[in-house]
Amino acid sequence: MVNVICTKWGDLYSPEYVNKLYGMVARNLKRPFRFVCVTDDPRDGIRPEVEIIPMPRIDLPERQRNWPWRKVSLFAPQIGDLEGVTLFLDLDILIVGGLDVFFDYPGEFCVIENWTQPGSKIGNTSVYRFVVGAHADLYEHFMRDPQTIVNTYNNSQTFISRYLGETMTYWPAEWVKSFKVHSVPPFLLRPFVTPKMPEGVRIIAFPGDPKMPDAAQGKWPGGPHKFIRRTPWIDDHWRE
Repeated sequence: MVNVICTKWGDLYSPEYVNKLYGMVARNLKRPFRFVCVTDDPRDGIRPEVEIIPMPRIDLPERQRNWPWRKVSLFAPQIGDLEGVTLFLDLDILIVGGLDVFFDYPGEFCVIENWTQPGSKIGNTSVYRFVVGAHADLYEHFMRDPQTIVNTYNNSQTFISRYLGETMTYWPAEWVKSFKVHSVPPFLLRPFVTPKMPEGVRIIAFPGDPKMPDAAQGKWPGGPHKFIRRTPWIDDHWRE
């Protein structure tokens, strides 16, 4: 039995994102698993197969209270009754291939090498594997002075990367790709070329805009200069 977890707070993501993430995991993970949504705001509409665990305490300055810094809480000594090897998945991802390899890959803390900062030793925490409680020192370090840490680092994944340092192992580059970086064609080709699915990819991340439902319909919020063609293959995977 392994753990797969996601986080949800506030109303940025609807229960649909949790439900469809579960569906994608169930279709692509062969071994037995617990699927857990760690949240401070449980709501109706989440499918019954998903376990709900309260988000561990995290002290954040008011301005950053609903920022991704909240994911640092997953490094707490305890997350409900979870134990052992755990795969974290952001809600804004598309699973298109098998997930068992993410549990078999060697490493203490496995994470994406951030696509936009290659060689900078910064992990992208959209997809990472860890052992619950194994890095409680990171959480405790943050909780001693959250204001200073938030002021020092651009974002939570930079703080996590700098703290964990050499204990990080990167996934093979082809396993996890960015929709905007690796699927969307160059600007001048966007009216004519449909975004592609990268070869060998297992997970496609959608940080920022567009998210999966918009991209599937050819929508890119942000103004007339933002344009992509409809990407129908997204709907083949983003479903319950």
